Amino acid sequence: MLADILQYDFLRYTFITGILIGIIAPLLGTFIVVRRLSLIADALSHVTLGGIAFGLMIEKLFAIAFNPLFSGLVFSVLGSILIEKLRSVYKAYQELAIPIIMSAGVGLSIIFISIANGFNTDLLNYLFGSVSAVSQNDFFMILGISIFVLLVVTLFYKELFTLSFDEEYASISGIHAKQIHLLFIVLTALVIGSSIQIVGVLLVSSLMTLPVAAAMRISKGFKQMMFLSILFGELSVIIGLISGYYLSIPPGGTIVMISIIILLLTIGIKKINLFKKVREA
Repeated sequence: MLADILQYDFLRYTFITGILIGIIAPLLGTFIVVRRLSLIADALSHVTLGGIAFGLMIEKLFAIAFNPLFSGLVFSVLGSILIEKLRSVYKAYQELAIPIIMSAGVGLSIIFISIANGFNTDLLNYLFGSVSAVSQNDFFMILGISIFVLLVVTLFYKELFTLSFDEEYASISGIHAKQIHLLFIVLTALVIGSSIQIVGVLLVSSLMTLPVAAAMRISKGFKQMMFLSILFGELSVIIGLISGYYLSIPPGGTIVMISIIILLLTIGIKKINLFKKVREA
């Protein structure tokens, strides 16, 4: 595959994009899992699908060149803002915001797909990922998003860390909890929207949670968990893209299965270490 990457631009864009996604998805996923908000990734991925279906519908009905990734990102960001609004409406039942937005995303997807006369190859690529879906413009958009995410996490790491473990203390200590959380969920929406071309709508949340779940089993602190999550995410993406390319199957499935294998290995390692400690005691 290395020779092909050097020869073909689309493979080079896909591979580099995969490396970027392997960093930012588990990075934000660490905060998402710690805050027990894993289902937000699923909700926003379904909203993003609605945006992508809308873009494909516009492209087909009006016969104009339109990038569905852009409309997917817009829908995802709007969905993240609506989740925050609904969380403030249902203060005692904030988790209701997630299934409401997820349902809206699925409903819009079905409507837009129906108007566009059903599925096509492009939509299937967005559902399951593709090694040839990343164009030069997409690559630069995702690169910009990645730089923005890394910059925000670096600048607001302390606030995000405090908010993740104790939201009440964060509010009392003077941290603008609502604004920081809104910024965080918008970042999550951008990462989900940008990850879809590699992993696919149906599997994108896995890349934000499975590497973190694996890292939690063997890490000894939050920063170590973050580092291991990114490491496992990169391994999953790189091995998944290469195996998907040679097996001629969508990379989303192979990336997720590699993540599952890594998770099972870390669970096994943890159990072996516990068994050794018990025997030594």
